[in-house]
Amino acid sequence: MFMHNKRLMYTVRVGAPDPKLANLILEQFGGPDGELAAAMRYFTQGLAEIDPGRKDMLLDIATEELSHLEVVGSIVTMLNQGVKGQMAEGLEPAELLANITGGTDSHTTALLYGGGVALTNSAGVPWTAAYVDSRTEPTADLRSNIAAEARAKIIYERLVNLCDDPDVKDALGFLMTREIAHQKSFEKALYAMEVSFPPGKLPGQPQFASTYFNMSQGEGDMRGPWNQGEQWEFVDDREKQAAVGGGDGSASVKLSRKDMALTKKVAERTMSDPSSAPTTGAELGQRQPA
Repeated sequence: MFMHNKRLMYTVRVGAPDPKLANLILEQFGGPDGELAAAMRYFTQGLAEIDPGRKDMLLDIATEELSHLEVVGSIVTMLNQGVKGQMAEGLEPAELLANITGGTDSHTTALLYGGGVALTNSAGVPWTAAYVDSRTEPTADLRSNIAAEARAKIIYERLVNLCDDPDVKDALGFLMTREIAHQKSFEKALYAMEVSFPPGKLPGQPQFASTYFNMSQGEGDMRGPWNQGEQWEFVDDREKQAAVGGGDGSASVKLSRKDMALTKKVAERTMSDPSSAPTTGAELGQRQPA
């Protein structure tokens, strides 16, 4: 059960309206690494989680992400406050156009949403549930959550670097810092599991689980802990990189007699004649050299 508190989690102060900045910050409202995507990811994971500790953590963080969504939305609407009034009251067209344009899609979001906040990213692409990549398997989801928080932290960092309003920068810095805290919680929860790798239950085929195939060879080949050491078998022999499971490396299927006969008919009917030299439409229309 959710109950709304009218006090924001973090105070929002905006020095002056800036619809272009508002449009950029919209990325963290309805974008793939934004607060709504995070809230829905952790909320759905929390509903499905059977471990009481992880369930509590996920629902706590999901609810906090909704509060972050409110902070981001408030920043966007405050930055758009001037243009909202200008559009509503019919400011002189040339002046209004100058105020809401400037190299971004801020004019589009301002016109469509009246200076409000929309469930889109900064390019106007609508939010989608495809941003939620949960698999309800904690060893996989917690790793994905760590990466999601890292991506969100980087976006906030870039927004901070683009912002010259100290109060907005302060609020963005708070949101960025909370991404770090959540990463720590998710990583602690991951390693609190007695067995966390590999993800899932099945261990994998032992002959391939610690093999490194050096598939991209040439200048720039590097060795490091990712492909060398006692735990790794390093394979750079091209012959040993093909048909690694045995066999001749071809694809085959067992067919019934009926399907085999039909397949043979298709092959005979569609067979190419390698000795032919047909004239094509492209050749007929080809311009002759002057």
